[in-house]
Amino acid sequence: MNDWTWITASGTELLMVLISGLGIYVTLLLLTRLSGLRSFSKMSSFDFAITIAFGSVIASTLLTKSPSLASGCFGLAVLFLIQYIVSRSRRLAAFVESIVDNEPMLLMAGDRVLDENLTRARVTNDDLNSHLRVAGITHPKQVFAVVMESTGDVAVLKKSDEVDRSLFAGVRGSEQLTFDPRDL
Repeated sequence: MNDWTWITASGTELLMVLISGLGIYVTLLLLTRLSGLRSFSKMSSFDFAITIAFGSVIASTLLTKSPSLASGCFGLAVLFLIQYIVSRSRRLAAFVESIVDNEPMLLMAGDRVLDENLTRARVTNDDLNSHLRVAGITHPKQVFAVVMESTGDVAVLKKSDEVDRSLFAGVRGSEQLTFDPRDL
């Protein structure tokens, strides 16, 4: 005899998932409206981690009896509050930012690949080449800089006539860049 309970659900169970889904959605919507656009941004590694935690709370609240809908909604509110406190603290205290955020790192300076930084960032040459292709780079001589951002995103900057040095403040290895347009 087959046990079908692992692929079926009763009408009551489905109703509870529906009610939980609506409740957690409304809570998420309200909390997002209260806290603003940054709620689901990926501006720092901390933001990314909080977004993953949001998903975990939502999924467990939606599909299991425990946590209850009330506990799941409260858990979301706690995560939003933590995110708010950390984001405000990052703006007010540099040491908080240094604890919470990764430091962006230069992976290419012009057409020169910085192998030591690739190793530190655990990025392969194939990964780097993929990002260059996505950015429309057809030859390494087109590259001004490639930066692994604090979020893990990779920014590819093409050569241009003018480059603002301040864009590279806080980027590990940026001293290897040439900012004189005649050298580009």
